[in-house]
Amino acid sequence: MRIATWNVNSVKQRLEHLQTFLKTAGPDVLCLQELKCTDEAFPRIEIEGLGYNVLTHGQKAYNGVAILSKRPVEETRRGLPGEGDEQARYLEAIVPAGSGVVRVASIYLPNGNPLRSPKFDYKLAWMDRLKAHAVGLLALEEPLVLAGDFNVIPEPRDARYPQNWVKDALFQPETRASFRELLNVGLTDAVRSCDDSAEVFTFWDYFAGSWQRNNGIRIDHLLLSPQASDRLKGAQVHKETRTWEKPSDHVPVSVVLDA
Repeated sequence: MRIATWNVNSVKQRLEHLQTFLKTAGPDVLCLQELKCTDEAFPRIEIEGLGYNVLTHGQKAYNGVAILSKRPVEETRRGLPGEGDEQARYLEAIVPAGSGVVRVASIYLPNGNPLRSPKFDYKLAWMDRLKAHAVGLLALEEPLVLAGDFNVIPEPRDARYPQNWVKDALFQPETRASFRELLNVGLTDAVRSCDDSAEVFTFWDYFAGSWQRNNGIRIDHLLLSPQASDRLKGAQVHKETRTWEKPSDHVPVSVVLDA
């Protein structure tokens, strides 16, 4: 069972790329972020035509998350528990797998810039809400995959030039500490579990030749519960999509689980 995540940076602009990835990589489940469209505007017909069931939590022009699944999919939560959130950043569902289910969440964590602003406070508060919800999900003792654009650079090795990010919300000590706390509730960073090497990146900015110079960062993650981690067979960063014409600045990341 292949589960993937991809910040497409506008599903309308990247529809052809999305269709190509679904046809070639064939993930069983794909979590999308930054749809930048409402539920009604999502290209549902085109995606369903490729054999996928579609769940969306959209928002006009900004944010937006989706879960695409070859298997039947049942939405279990739209938005995190806690204070009302007008931003479409969290969607959760269950998908059949073997004799049970896999629970999957598509996550678009707030960027948090500029520092020492309400946006940074919102990021940290959102991470606290995610941690609290993850504790409850782990208590279900079922395979769980929290997948998405976390907007967190976990360690210096997750950036080609970490010194360039010391004043960015993605690399702040508070941000990284909160991410470690999330892992410490019982989650596994799937990519790092499979590949401990340096320069494993998932995002390259559009500016200053970042892709050509491999000036990347790793901010797209799949976090697994123990029940999912026990089934982990491999992880892959699909860098080839960054070479396509007018690509997203993020690339898909996927894991393969025994199902």
